[in-house]
Amino acid sequence: MKQVVQNYKSGELAVLDVPVPGCKPGGVLVRSAYSLISTGTELMKVSEAGMSMLGKARSRPDQVAKVMQSVATNGVPATYRKVMGKLDSYTPLGYSLCGVVEQVGAGIDDVKVGDLVACAGNEHALHAELNWVPKNLYAPVPDGLAPRHAAFGTVGSIAMQGVRQGEPQLGEVALVVGLGLIGQLVVQLLVASGVRVVGADPDPARCALAERLGAAACGDPASAAVEAAVAELTGGHGVDQVYLAAGGGSNQPVELAARLCRDRGRVVDIGKCRLDLPWNAYYEKELDVRFSRSYGPGRYDPEYELEGRDYPIGYVRWTERRNLACFLDLLARGSVDVEPLVSHIADFDDAVETYRRLKDGDLKAVAVLFRYPEQKEDSEEAGETAAPAMAVPAVRRGAGASAPARSAAAPVRLAFVGAGNYATSMLLPHLAQRDGVELSTVVTTTALSAANAQRKFGFAEATTDLDAVLGDDSIDAVFVVTRHSSHAELTRRALLAGKTVFVEKPLALTEDELAGVLAAVEESGNDRLQVGFNRRFAPLLQEATKRFGTRTGPASLRYLVNAGHLGHGSWYLQQGTEGSRFAGEGGHFIDTASWLLDADPVSVYAVAPSGNEDLQVLLRYPDGSTASISYVTNGAAGFPKETLDLVADGKVLRLDDFVRASVYSDGTAGRKRWVSSRLPKARDKGQSAELAAFVKAVRTGGPMPVPLESLVATTAATLAVQAGLAGGAPVTLARAR
Repeated sequence: MKQVVQNYKSGELAVLDVPVPGCKPGGVLVRSAYSLISTGTELMKVSEAGMSMLGKARSRPDQVAKVMQSVATNGVPATYRKVMGKLDSYTPLGYSLCGVVEQVGAGIDDVKVGDLVACAGNEHALHAELNWVPKNLYAPVPDGLAPRHAAFGTVGSIAMQGVRQGEPQLGEVALVVGLGLIGQLVVQLLVASGVRVVGADPDPARCALAERLGAAACGDPASAAVEAAVAELTGGHGVDQVYLAAGGGSNQPVELAARLCRDRGRVVDIGKCRLDLPWNAYYEKELDVRFSRSYGPGRYDPEYELEGRDYPIGYVRWTERRNLACFLDLLARGSVDVEPLVSHIADFDDAVETYRRLKDGDLKAVAVLFRYPEQKEDSEEAGETAAPAMAVPAVRRGAGASAPARSAAAPVRLAFVGAGNYATSMLLPHLAQRDGVELSTVVTTTALSAANAQRKFGFAEATTDLDAVLGDDSIDAVFVVTRHSSHAELTRRALLAGKTVFVEKPLALTEDELAGVLAAVEESGNDRLQVGFNRRFAPLLQEATKRFGTRTGPASLRYLVNAGHLGHGSWYLQQGTEGSRFAGEGGHFIDTASWLLDADPVSVYAVAPSGNEDLQVLLRYPDGSTASISYVTNGAAGFPKETLDLVADGKVLRLDDFVRASVYSDGTAGRKRWVSSRLPKARDKGQSAELAAFVKAVRTGGPMPVPLESLVATTAATLAVQAGLAGGAPVTLARAR
């Protein structure tokens, strides 16, 4: 299928051939009929992409701050790869469309194949021939409403949420500053609510359009006309509400709002304009400044948008989906008219040229629609115009060859399931440069991420069809680099298909998931599995361990993980589906401790302060050694992320965030000290060496880099942490037989 994309680094716009998205449970696959260009938001994004790197940084200081934090945590090279990977990727455009349901996912019963729906979301209602849309981001289109009008559903919801924030009352007077697409819709919604409206915009054509759609008077905000109209309509008291629907760097809108608003009036920011509030003016009138967040309640809540968890109507009357349905109803009843806003309808194949004309100013438009090929034929025919003991599962291998037969001289053919940030910044750069490796197929649920990975790393194919990959006998190994909740099931399926599997941590989030993976090993006889516990492969830690030497007595290990806070919206916070943060990454630290102590833990004790994710985990080992892991989220951002001390036999090994290591020893020959280079180095947490070991095992058929029993023991210990927290007592890890 085709999709409109942009490279944020170069500014390139393209209509790209990408795989068809899969139809996941909890949503529907929609074939687009019309999609709407947001001439404000999208053109701002297009313009930013054309800036220099310095210009991009100036326009997004919030992202610059994130980059600096990443440098402090992960180092310059890793941050550079991550940032460049994001910048030099195709990103989607679009967030408002109407289309026909082509496939219905499991759990959906409110629409059927062939139904017309309006869709929202900058990840789901894209300028693409097909989109997968979750339940709370689509709404059925009322009978008789034209598809091109229903395509306004998302921007209509944005305008509607802004009006709701202003709490208009019958007979009030409102000022709308900025009469672009959103401003024109706000005018109509206010008029439909019984509010008299004054509009302000420097464009005479937009002022005339707003008056045609119901505004009492409109004019240039720099002229006296707007102030005169407000004085006449309000008897000199000022308007009850001001809606800021303008963009740009001028502070004129907020100054105009202060001048023309009545005492204790309401100012609602819907657009993205400069907001240097003149303190005296806003204080003296005690103005109520409010923000409108996109389509309404539910926006930016992954449980609502992605998992379909609705808010009870008794507590949240107007959600994203209810706003969308309400706006469609107003359109169907003629209370709002979007036809006068349609400046241009372009064929989808002409998308790049349409954006160019809009950006260069050749095409003056309030609203532009893309019409998709099949809809073009339909519209022409219709005449349209434009805590107890936990058993560590035993590993039982069924009959069958452990290592699939292959020629050692042939390249190792790899498939990736998932191509998110970790895969593209920490794994694929190493594999793409490795001799004897062929990147065969990348599989994702979103079409564009597969296309990006194919372009950047040279995959032979990109698809959303996992079954085809698992059934391809030419593929030697499958990497599972998806969200945590899918790891166990995808690993199980790949093992049953006879593939060697590399799965990023965690292997499993529950005991049942772990049991399912081991059942697949027993059923298939395929034990060719590696979990992405990369730290034991880190060159600096390997060197420090050699310097430390063998030990004879029990050891004490302390591991401090300064995990830090996660940004709002991170999927790591979706504990209901993705598990806790420690469940997701704690295996890294347990595996490192077990490798250093050369054993698997026999008990786990965990405690956590109430109300946060900080953990203290104590692991006990068969020879009396102990490992304590302090996993904290409230430490200083500038402090190293990982520090480790190993003490035994009069020796101490110290690791500082994989950039420096030291070993101290007292012996008969006196005191010795080894310190790695004091000069800052790139953090190497072992991904490259781990991948080299994995590829070698696949090529030669030799043992996997980490024994399966160790992977299982580490996973069981990680799961025992949650069990210990719930039970408030140590959990004994008894070996199943």
